[in-house]
Amino acid sequence: MCNNHDHRDKDEQHNPSRRRAVTSAVAAGVAGVAASVAGGASAQSADPYQDPAEPALPPSDMKLDLSRTALVVTDPQIDFLHPDGVTWGVIGESVTEHNTVENIETLFKAAKGANITVAVSPHYYYPTDHGWKFEGALEKLMHKIGMFDRKGPLNVDGFEGSGADFMPQYKKYIEDGQTIVTSPHKVYGNDTNDLSLQLRKNGIDQVILAGMSANLCTESHMRELLEDGFEVAVVKDATAAAKLPEGDGYLAALTNFRYMANAVWTTDEVVKMLG
Repeated sequence: MCNNHDHRDKDEQHNPSRRRAVTSAVAAGVAGVAASVAGGASAQSADPYQDPAEPALPPSDMKLDLSRTALVVTDPQIDFLHPDGVTWGVIGESVTEHNTVENIETLFKAAKGANITVAVSPHYYYPTDHGWKFEGALEKLMHKIGMFDRKGPLNVDGFEGSGADFMPQYKKYIEDGQTIVTSPHKVYGNDTNDLSLQLRKNGIDQVILAGMSANLCTESHMRELLEDGFEVAVVKDATAAAKLPEGDGYLAALTNFRYMANAVWTTDEVVKMLG
């Protein structure tokens, strides 16, 4: 029995000119894509985070319905966002460059002014978490430097002002009795906490996503929320990431935000939508 694929294979085996033509066409297509990517990279060399002048992906058509929208902020904590935090040596440049601390506060203020749901998904490690039998590279590092450490799930001794605590300027928004503070996520994504449940119970299916850090918890929350059926817009200047010899975490995340999120907005754009 011979299918169309078999006929095509035999035709190309006995027709060298056709085979060369197909090969040339494929090569030309690959070369064209490579040239386009290279040209775009060259145009963006001055600012690697600049939006592409000629994007290949279709534009966003996400429109907010504030009655079913929430602002979700991941890890708005001292260890990520304050010069005294344990990660500042590798993340401080990105936080400063994108005005991240101020932009997150602007989003909190705008969301409260618009009376939409606000949720915070924090990252905590308890002593029992340090007994894990295996870890990824960054998990090892976070545990080694005591990042987000608390004395226990039922113990807040030493929490105030620690690296696991929220940034001081955010507390008036987070501790107002209205903001949802979820159970902690333990690696990067919200599949290990109750964020999706809390949002669903509040009638939310659109999320404005911000927080730390871009290519870790923020991106992982984006992915999980998308998989859970939420419409997600990421606020690209209300996040940041580490710059290491292994790569620029913010640039990696920005690429994936553009590929996967329903929208990628700036803080100013979100404020206008909420105003």
